[in-house]
Amino acid sequence: MDNAMNLLGLALRGGNLAVGEEPVAEACRAHRARVVLLAQDAGPSTARRGEKFAGEGGVPLVRLPCSKADLGWSLGRASCALAAVTEAGLASAVMKKLAAEDESLTALAQELEERARRGQKRRRDSNKTARAGKKPADVEA
Repeated sequence: MDNAMNLLGLALRGGNLAVGEEPVAEACRAHRARVVLLAQDAGPSTARRGEKFAGEGGVPLVRLPCSKADLGWSLGRASCALAAVTEAGLASAVMKKLAAEDESLTALAQELEERARRGQKRRRDSNKTARAGKKPADVEA
């Protein structure tokens, strides 16, 4: 669990984590969220909103095996009930760490890993296409 929390801290510092209800809602509506995370002791209304946001964004909602205080501590806050990872590779890595401790998350971790792989391939192909369209004189050294 500590490894997953460390990854969430890295995601936050890298600008790849939406923290709190409004930022999570915005990330989901903009289809930037890859997975929505909910603290174990989040209240029922927060859980309902998290489900709604995840549904709007077409992403999974995962209840973490940690408290709001633990999640908040890993993010440098007093507490945090809801967060969303917005980068596919980080979402996959976080889910891998969580699946190592909870086998019921293995299929979701594999799905997110495959999505991340497809996204990387699309970006590589797009970059190749963009470079192929440039004349040799246009390519910067």
